[in-house]
Amino acid sequence: MPSPETLQAFALAAELGSFSAAARRMGKAQSAVSTAIANLEIDLGLTLFDRSARNPVLTAEGRAMLPHARGILLGTREMLAKAGSMAEGVEDRLGLALEQGVAMGPVMEALDRFAAAFPSVSLEFHATGPNDAGTLLKEGRADLGLMIEQEGYPAGFQFRGIGHAAVRRVCAPGHPLAAVERPGYGDLRAHRQIALRSRYGGPRDEAGKSASTWHAESPAMIASLVERGLGWAELPAPAVAQALAEGRLKRLDCAFQQGDELRGVDLVWTERRALGQAGQWLRDRLLAVPAEAWREG
Repeated sequence: MPSPETLQAFALAAELGSFSAAARRMGKAQSAVSTAIANLEIDLGLTLFDRSARNPVLTAEGRAMLPHARGILLGTREMLAKAGSMAEGVEDRLGLALEQGVAMGPVMEALDRFAAAFPSVSLEFHATGPNDAGTLLKEGRADLGLMIEQEGYPAGFQFRGIGHAAVRRVCAPGHPLAAVERPGYGDLRAHRQIALRSRYGGPRDEAGKSASTWHAESPAMIASLVERGLGWAELPAPAVAQALAEGRLKRLDCAFQQGDELRGVDLVWTERRALGQAGQWLRDRLLAVPAEAWREG
């Protein structure tokens, strides 16, 4: 059975494109990495790299084996993280990635109780744009994420749908669209849309319904631009609830849609960073929130 260190050498060499780069990342001599990969090829009976060029290039066999090596390494990390969590009991820090626009009312209620139950645990909050919560989890900078659902998640991610967020289509009271009783697609297309876009890019970036589109990663920024009459937008209900109540924004009831547009809200975590007692407590508390609480915030 290849050792985790050997598999790491293989995976890093494939990722970084050279044995020397893999050696530097691992803090080892290049000869040690080269020998480890050569021994792995002997054990497998396969040639994993074509060494005829200046830099090694994965062979077809190497490309086929790489996902398996990464899977074993992920499983090893998950086991060690779980063991560490069990040994330590209560972790000393939790990172929370909270997508902007997801209702914060249920989160704040959970945090009130969390503060009393785990007074020594440090919390770090990340307010993210669309798709960014998953990136922070993948990078290990967050332990739990609240985000609008994605069609799929990377291997090693766990998620639970916990409710739905309502989306409001809005403009400023003085915007031309505000005078249209039941705007259609043609009406929307004739005016600038200000749409959400992730910092890192991703499948949920808004493509835009208008021929002219501005983008921002912050619902609050978009709401401010819309209030100034610079365009219309589709934003999560919690992000515009106060502005609508105060008359600073006007809701657009479009002819092509009956009722609210709903988007699923997921609670996400990753097996790469096993949750300790505090993380499990907060996860379970959020999972227990009634689904309707996420609609308005």
